[in-house]
Amino acid sequence: MSYPDPTYFGGGEVSARFRPADAPPDLRRAGGSASYLATGASTSGRFGLFRWDMAAEAGGAEPHFHRTMSESFFVVSGAVRLYDGASWLEGGPGDFLFVPEGGVHGFRNESGAPATMLILFAPGAPREEYFEGLVELAEGRWTPSHDELAAFFERHDNIYL
Repeated sequence: MSYPDPTYFGGGEVSARFRPADAPPDLRRAGGSASYLATGASTSGRFGLFRWDMAAEAGGAEPHFHRTMSESFFVVSGAVRLYDGASWLEGGPGDFLFVPEGGVHGFRNESGAPATMLILFAPGAPREEYFEGLVELAEGRWTPSHDELAAFFERHDNIYL
């Protein structure tokens, strides 16, 4: 494997983005919050990186897969159950799970204690609208028909089993 073809041909520039640890989350939701550390829009579609701070209440994503992107999980703190397509694994700080396109996966916090996880999508799909839609659904601000909900999941490349 070699390096990809260059995409930058200048002499260097000031273009880094810093987000301090104490920046407020971008999305507050029942059972925690999400911080959009790097969106697909901010990385020119290369990747999306999100921090999920989960409260002690049980919750997470049921088994599903994506057709267009890989997803990686890195447990920062607490205990998170990670589904690798075959079984649920106990993930703790420092544990990592990579899921290629088409790989069945899921995650849950069932520990009764807070947990934090980093989620990386590659390429950087616009996941923010998906996460915000899930919050609206959970809070009862959006009550879609069965067909509308199916279209929402399809539009955001979430194929639930």
